[in-house]
Amino acid sequence: MSQYGRAAVPPAAGSMVVFVGVAVAGAFIVAQGLASASFTYTMGAVAALILFALAFVRTDFGIYVVIFSMLLSPQFGNKGAGVGAGRGITFRTEDFVLLVIGFSWLAKTAVNKELNLIARTPLNWPILVYVATTLAATLLGSLTGTINSWSGYFHVLKYVEYFVIYYMAVNNLRDREHGWRLVGAAFITAAIVSVIGLAQVPSGERVSAPFEGEIGEPNTFGGYLLFMMAIAAGIAFETENTRRRAQCLILLGVMAVPFFFTLSRASYLGLIPAILVIARFSTRRRLVVGLILLGLVTSPVLIFVAPKSVKDRVTYTFKEEKGSDTVRVGKVAFDPSTSARLLSFKSALAGFVQRPIFGWGVTGFGFMDAQYARVLAETGIVGLAAFLWLMWAVGRHALDVYATRGDPDERGLVLGFLAGFAGLLVHAFGSNTFIIVRIMEPFWLITGIVMMIPGLEAKERAAAAAAAQFTLTAPKKERSGVRR
Repeated sequence: MSQYGRAAVPPAAGSMVVFVGVAVAGAFIVAQGLASASFTYTMGAVAALILFALAFVRTDFGIYVVIFSMLLSPQFGNKGAGVGAGRGITFRTEDFVLLVIGFSWLAKTAVNKELNLIARTPLNWPILVYVATTLAATLLGSLTGTINSWSGYFHVLKYVEYFVIYYMAVNNLRDREHGWRLVGAAFITAAIVSVIGLAQVPSGERVSAPFEGEIGEPNTFGGYLLFMMAIAAGIAFETENTRRRAQCLILLGVMAVPFFFTLSRASYLGLIPAILVIARFSTRRRLVVGLILLGLVTSPVLIFVAPKSVKDRVTYTFKEEKGSDTVRVGKVAFDPSTSARLLSFKSALAGFVQRPIFGWGVTGFGFMDAQYARVLAETGIVGLAAFLWLMWAVGRHALDVYATRGDPDERGLVLGFLAGFAGLLVHAFGSNTFIIVRIMEPFWLITGIVMMIPGLEAKERAAAAAAAQFTLTAPKKERSGVRR
């Protein structure tokens, strides 16, 4: 039996010993906490112990908690110093949820030796090399004085957190139906945050995800919605299930409104490759191309009826502001925000020339809101090569999975993933897309599901073949017994 089948087996005696031990330790901690610590910390410890116990008995529960906490958990810490900023640390509730569930999984694998800590997947080596490269670059930065605090290591730990989600998915998927339940939970989360986003539209402010603190992050929310919209669109185009298509189209419409009101130009640009990927690989190519042509023909009307805030945001790209750094291409001048992103590439190249091999270390070069420039400056040519290898591996293996899909729903899921991935690659030119927690957590969850689809299908076929073989051989044994 594979590791996925074993994951569903009830806990053995060793597991119960660990469970009882955690319960006793939890009772002791609660008793001590009520006597000496604050009520808030005590309740936090109680919640952590309960989550540990539930995830230990049934890992599925922990995964669902993580999925819903991805966009629905508050953050705390230094707001101006999030992962995107490069200095200070911002924590979210799911950081601690993942920590608790991670320890629970370690305890479970320690008790049950048959469970693998890390499953074999096509992305293992690219992930390992990327993590090792960022860690080595940060260590060198600390030794050479470009990093003067522990923040760089905490940021590397945050990067590892995303891969924990990936391995949580691949280690615990039991069958393809299980994968669809996780996708459904991700869609429910997207629907909830989209409705919250819709409620923000009348305020006139840029729409952002809930629980962002005092200052929202519309660009982050735009990237997240871009990815989830692509997945919904891929399934809607490929599925032959009318009910599922209707559900995906409704969800797509609900997400589209807050998406445009994020006023995120990087997200708008990401729509272009996402649409082109669907048009290139969809089995309903004529329909997709027809819709694209219809959109181009009606674009003047769409521009006329588009909300004023959206039109102003797009046209603002080409408005120069006096007194600010401005980038010009010929006679075209860009606004301060766009200019800053373009200048970050120039700054990254200057930093790369000074430290070309391993760069300045994570958080060692200052803030740049552009993924590729930041990777080059912080981890040098080695880090950029590792990052690009990881991106290439994700795309290549997802294409391989898509090429072998016969099930329309699965084909739609993989197509949507490919489209969303292409959109995020473009989104990363104007944002630190691949290190933003609220984009990367759902991204790596879906990546894990996509990568495991062929293995789960092979497992189901093997089980069906074994059942058929048993059916064929059983009557022969019975007849043999009668002759005796």
